[in-house]
Amino acid sequence: MASVEKAGRAGTTITPYLTVRGAERAVAFYREAFGAEEAYRMAAPGGTLLHAEVRIGEASFYLSDEFPDMGAHSPEALGGSPVVIHLSIADVDATFARAVAAGATPTMPPADMFWGDRFAKIKDPFGHCWSLASPIEEVGQEEAQARADRVFAAQPCEN
Repeated sequence: MASVEKAGRAGTTITPYLTVRGAERAVAFYREAFGAEEAYRMAAPGGTLLHAEVRIGEASFYLSDEFPDMGAHSPEALGGSPVVIHLSIADVDATFARAVAAGATPTMPPADMFWGDRFAKIKDPFGHCWSLASPIEEVGQEEAQARADRVFAAQPCEN
């Protein structure tokens, strides 16, 4: 059997595939909020988006309109999504502001976190949750754990 050196167009082993209600609007939102570029597009009959590859920086994700008859449901149809897409960026505050201006709902404003990142969270207009992070200090694993222990001792986290 022949080996496959590059698994998929996105060029990575794992590529998120987002299903949305209104893919044209989603591509425009990701462009405005995150500076995304559309790298590939395949339309379905009737104008819906069957498949697109969207790039943010060096990373890619796939995107399509929802197709309920084929089991492809958006977070809106499912009442939300438990998945968070993590975006490593240079400027959390600017990206957060751009995303909110483009229509995202802020779920956690930018803050300096104990693990060494400037961090924020948003929900995009299509129901997908994103975390935004920029490193602000180098924190080793042991120090990060010690800081986490102190934070959660002061304010316990319920499971």
